[in-house]
Amino acid sequence: MSKKPFYKKKRFILLGILILMLIIFRLMLPSLVKNYVNKSLSSLPGYYGHVEDIDISLWRGAYVIDSLYLHKTDGTSQVPFIDIAETDISVQWKSLFKGRIVSEISLSNPQFIYVFEDHKNAEEVELKDWTEVLTDLVPISINRLEITEGKVAFVQIVPDPTIDVQIYNITATATNLQNVVDKNIKLPSQFNLTGTSIGNGNLKLDGKLNLLKVIPDMDLSFSLENTDITALNDLFKEYAKLDFEKGTLNIYSELAIADGYIKSYVKPLLRDSKLIGPEDVFFEKLWEGFVGFFKFVLKNQETENVDTKIIIEGDLN
Repeated sequence: MSKKPFYKKKRFILLGILILMLIIFRLMLPSLVKNYVNKSLSSLPGYYGHVEDIDISLWRGAYVIDSLYLHKTDGTSQVPFIDIAETDISVQWKSLFKGRIVSEISLSNPQFIYVFEDHKNAEEVELKDWTEVLTDLVPISINRLEITEGKVAFVQIVPDPTIDVQIYNITATATNLQNVVDKNIKLPSQFNLTGTSIGNGNLKLDGKLNLLKVIPDMDLSFSLENTDITALNDLFKEYAKLDFEKGTLNIYSELAIADGYIKSYVKPLLRDSKLIGPEDVFFEKLWEGFVGFFKFVLKNQETENVDTKIIIEGDLN
């Protein structure tokens, strides 16, 4: 029985070593990516970020980031800014048949908390830094975005009580952001969003966009319906020195931008509202009575609603 030549044995040995190295690299890859991401997030000026874990799925060209957060810091404390339970980033395979390499992202339970503060000394480079780090997590252009169970909060801590305006239960989809489907469509991207506002209002935002222009073209419609206005009393007390005993707020808006020119309107509608409460002091009652006079002027006498329409129009260029 003849023995195999040494060079053939060497070939199998090298092949085995190569396979072993690939297996080791595959096992180490999630840790390498995780360490790189954490190093980038923790080095941001004015911020501190961290990811809990990263899973790689080579077979579908994807990786999953588990528990990503980014906090604002001032040297002694941290304030929550961005918190995403799970981020799934993958190649959009169907776009490969159209000759484009693009990605799709799914965000589960993302939270964005913006704390109002004095930004006079804030540097624009900070905004640039954290947005660049987050976008660097996606190696190729995003064509589809999906959000489930999202939350957005605008918080102002200085007043007492704290102002906290929230939109939660956010579900959103944005498709064809890179216009892969049809180059001749003027507004190729579809956007849909629903959510629940503070005061249990039903929020809806729908429309079409073209994000590939410097000033994006868009045609959007917005509605916020059946909001208990008393949930916004902290906001009204701080900025208008009034509060509501009862009432329902609806807001309707449409916005269109074409070649840098904007045409829009915002229409707030207040139903069954009452301003003066039993615990108001004399001067607060005077101010609320003054506002109540303008409510009377704006009131639709047939429906007993208060409504107006604010027009916004101009050249964004």
